Parts: sequence; C-alpha cells; structure tokens
Amino acid sequence: MRVVLFENRMSGEMRSAVERFGGKVLSAPAMRELPVPHSPGALAFAEALLAGRIDMVIFLTGVGARALLAIIEEAHPREAFLQALSKVVTVARGPKPVAAMREWRITPTHVATEPNTWREVLAAIDAAGPVAGKRIAVQEYGESNEELVQALRDRGAEVTPIAVYTWDLPEDCAPLRSAIETIVAGEVEVVAFTSAQQVRHVLRVAAEMGLEERLRDALKRVFIGSVGPTTTETLRRLALGMDFEPDRPKMGDLVRGLSRHGKYLLRRKRASADAGVDTGRATRVDLVWPADECADCPDPLQNSVFLRACRREPTDYTPIWIMRQAGRYQREYREIRAKVSFLEMCKRPELAAEVTLMAVDRLGVDAAIIFADILLIVEPMGVGLTFNEGEGPAITPPVRDGHDVDALAEVEPAESLSFVAEAIRLTRRALHPAVPLLGFCGAPFTVASYMIEGRGSRDFRQTKTFMYRDPGAWHALLDRLVWAHVRYLDEQIAAGVQAVQLFDSWVGCLSPEDYEEFVLPHTRTLIESIKPGIPIIYFGTNTATLLKAIKEVGADVIGFDWRVNLGQKWADIGYDVAVQGNLDPVVLFATPSEIRRRAQRILAQAAGRPGHIFNLGHGILPDTPIDHAITLVDAVHEYRPTRDTA
Repeated sequence: MRVVLFENRMSGEMRSAVERFGGKVLSAPAMRELPVPHSPGALAFAEALLAGRIDMVIFLTGVGARALLAIIEEAHPREAFLQALSKVVTVARGPKPVAAMREWRITPTHVATEPNTWREVLAAIDAAGPVAGKRIAVQEYGESNEELVQALRDRGAEVTPIAVYTWDLPEDCAPLRSAIETIVAGEVEVVAFTSAQQVRHVLRVAAEMGLEERLRDALKRVFIGSVGPTTTETLRRLALGMDFEPDRPKMGDLVRGLSRHGKYLLRRKRASADAGVDTGRATRVDLVWPADECADCPDPLQNSVFLRACRREPTDYTPIWIMRQAGRYQREYREIRAKVSFLEMCKRPELAAEVTLMAVDRLGVDAAIIFADILLIVEPMGVGLTFNEGEGPAITPPVRDGHDVDALAEVEPAESLSFVAEAIRLTRRALHPAVPLLGFCGAPFTVASYMIEGRGSRDFRQTKTFMYRDPGAWHALLDRLVWAHVRYLDEQIAAGVQAVQLFDSWVGCLSPEDYEEFVLPHTRTLIESIKPGIPIIYFGTNTATLLKAIKEVGADVIGFDWRVNLGQKWADIGYDVAVQGNLDPVVLFATPSEIRRRAQRILAQAAGRPGHIFNLGHGILPDTPIDHAITLVDAVHEYRPTRDTA
C-alpha cells in the first residue's frame, strides 16, 4: 500500500518500519520544531522556583523538559535548579517526560496513566488533592494546552504556561504540497499522523493551495492512522475521522497496526464512502462492506471457518474467538465505559454493536459475539439487577422459595429485550459478510444460581440448599428459565446470529449425580427447543467430572476450561462432537513466545481433527495487554494442523 508519512523528527525510522512491512512510502514532513532561545517565560519560571514561589511543575513532553533545562542552565546552576525542582510536586505526562526526569535523578510525584492525554494529567492531579491556591507551572509543547490550563484555573490554581519551543511549517513545503496533490488524485491508501499539529498544518497548506475540500473528500477513501489519543481527538474535532489508533502511542505500534488492519478496514471505508456514509464522522456501526466482498463464495457465512468447525468439517486453519472479547482490556471499550454504566452499554444498541465490532476489528478473530450479559433476562422476570463497580452483578430481592418462583413474570423477549435484537441487527449489517455473529444466554443452572444467591458465590450454599430442600420449586424455576431462554434465543436467531452459546459458568460446583438429576434435563430441553439449523455451544467451568453427562445435553460444541487436557477429554467424550478451548486466560500475561508455545501445545492436542475451535478457558481478563491477545490470534491462525500431530 502507498503510505504518506507526515512525521519530521523520526521520519527515517518510520519510513524504514513501513517499508519492512511492504509499504511504499511518500515522506512529507508537515512541521518543524523551533526552539525559544533565552525564553523569558522559562527564566522567570526558574527564578520563581528557586525562590520557593512554585508548588507544582507539570512536564508534558520529554523533548520539552530537556529543552527547558537547557534554557535554564544558561542563567542558573543546574544543580540548584534540580534541587529546587526535587522539593516541589512534579507531574509527568507519560513515559517520555518520566525518562527525562530520571536523567536528572528525579522521580515524578505523579505520572499520568495511558493514554496520556491532558485528561489523564488532570485526573492524576485531582487524585492527589485540591489545587486551589496552588502555583502551577506547565511546560508546554508547541502551543498552549488550553484545556488543561483552563481546567486547573477553574479549580482555583494559579497557572503559568512555559513555552520552550514552537511549531511551524517545514522550511521546504514542496514535499507536503506534493503529498496533498497525490492524496487528492486518489493515489494513496494510507496516511499516518503522529501529532495533532501535523493534522492542522496539512489542512492549512491544503487551504493555501485551494484544495482543502478536495483533500477532505479524498481522505474519506483513505485509511487514516493516528499515533495516539491527542492526535485522534484533533482528527475527530476537524471531521477527518480516524481508522486506527494503537493502544500504546508509539510509532512502531502504529506502523504494525496499519500493516495488520489497513487493507481489511480500507475496503470497508471505501465501500461506506461509496454508499454515502460520512466516514469522517462515522462509527463502526455506520460503516458497510462492499456488496461484492464475498462474491466468489455463494454462502460466505455458512462456509466460514468457524461454522465449518462447528459442523466438524475440515478447515484450512483453526478458527478462534475469545470469550469477553469486547471488554475492559480494550482502550476503546474503557473510553465508552467511562461515560456510561455497564447496563446502559448493554441497553443502547448502537453502543453494544460498536464494542462488538471494535473487538473483531482489533483482534482479527473468526467470529463476533454480541455484547450483552447473561443476567439481562432476570429484569423482565421482575427481579432487580445492578452492576456495582468492582463487585459484579447484584440481584434484589433474591429468589429463595416456591412463593418467589411463583411471583416471577413471564418473559416476552421481543418486547422487554428488544435492545439485544436491535444490537444484533446493527452489528450484522456492519460486520464483515463472512464473519459469523454469536448470540448467547446463561444456562438455566447458572442464571438460577445468581437469582438465588443474589450475587456470585464460592460455595453456592443457598443454591444447593434450595435445590435439595425444595426440588419441586427448583424444577419450576429452571422450567421458567428454560422457556424464557428459548424465546430469547429464538429472537436473537431471528435478528441475525449464526450460532449461540450457553454459558454455564457455575455448574462445576455440582457432583455428576446432582447435575444429571437437577440440571441436565432442563438444559437438554432448552437446546432441543431452540429453532433448528444453527450450532449451539455449551460452555462451563470446572466441569472435568461432568463432561460425559454434559455431552448428553445435545450441544454441537462443548467448551472446555483450562483445567483439562483438550486432547484427552475430547477422546473421552467422543469425536462426534466439536470442542472449544482451552487456554488459561492468565497465559496472556506471559511473554509472546510463551503464549505461542502454549497455544501450539493445545493445537497439537487437537491433532488436526475437524471440529476444534480455539478459545480461552474462560473470559479474557480486564488488564490483559491487547497486543498479547493479538499474538494469540496470530499464533492460532499461523498453525497448520496435521492429523498425525500427537
């Protein structure tokens, strides 16, 4: 692909990185940094700091921090300045100013968390306590960070911005003008911005050339990469949009992401532009795929590698998806989640669809799963449901006897859970036409356990006591849940899912005898009653002793957790059923090489038999590095099974 780079300071390194991934580079620096020699502001700041009239110093860039020290050293002894600096509160915006301060043997008092925007800087300051009356100096970069300065002043602080360098256009703008003309001519597939100022300068030069509107139109058909949140914010504010931003604001991560996702997402962006979508302002939900994307395949969904594996048909490689693949380990998810509650995310179809799609886009998995929760069904039954931060779901009042069971309302999912069906329709419309979409529900036992316990449990004492003391009420409760879930899954199927999964997360607390008596008949009825024609996956944890009984529920695919050897358990239950699993989610915190090694071990256990879908042994954990999840997906896709693999 042809790639325009607007980077100046590290243009050579970035060009080499793009070329290593096979890109053809057009280098067009869009800015230069101009130092502010003998900066009166910097010298005045130094005098105030030395005199004890500064309470806090905020360093926003590593280059700027070093430039500030260089200016001050011309007028004051270095050691005297650093000693004074060490006595005040210091705040660093991310790793680069931290590195500069370490060179000075100073550890910052506070460090802003990723993604290192002014908002995280402000959050770090707020967490430390009020700043009213405090005298704060802010080392700036190129231009004033007006949002941060104003926010601090609104909190009662006395703020002094310190300019140590400014930004200007390159001395020679000919390469930039040529790049703009090339983009306008439709001869570029990718542009990469590594600073917000680059975005503003590109538009400025285009306007001077009389090409701004034509450039904006052309960029609607170009894949736009952004190095980080600050640049992304500017792109969105100026209505150019952003197609990819790495989780870490580093050029190497940006280049790798462009290489991995560029061709895939560019096709969708161009098809969307052709369909009249404003790609500069669109979300993933708004975008569409080319009508002829899978023209060479008469039924792209049914011939997908995931559905073929569900049917135990041979596949060219092992398909993979990840439980909870839309979740807190993704920066984009956290950004949305910071603005709305978990339940609101579930109940707003456009948000549920957006996070479902972003997971597929970033990971490159072979199936999507709609963003929802297994407990959504309890609210229409007349039970209160809340999700408290750090505590998980809470159900009030819990169901504790036969009277409580009798009081439960009948569920009409077409009405009470219509937001899930709408999210499915939105997702299906925007999802790649060859990528299946999974629906899901909680299995009767697990949902019943939540309803009885009122929350998660270690020993399920309330659930088992209910089950043992009043079997009649227990069976009545599970019967109600079965038929509510049948209707719910039928609605999901009608809305557009290609497979469904039953989550029986807590069933491993039962003995085989109790499972067969109290659970198996109900789960089997649920599976037998779902509209035929789509694969059904049944997943539970800690089920090693239950797997032969679980097979009797009649699911097409059985999910294994990490506590079992996949090859051995598959042999035990028989190869006439497909299996899913089963990497320990904690492995994703290991090194990339260890992730690959352990994935390959599970793949070898499957021995190339048709019917293996790779997954974790439970949901992905919130703090998992997304790069490690991508490493897992790549490792599975690259592995080529052989029937004689032991």
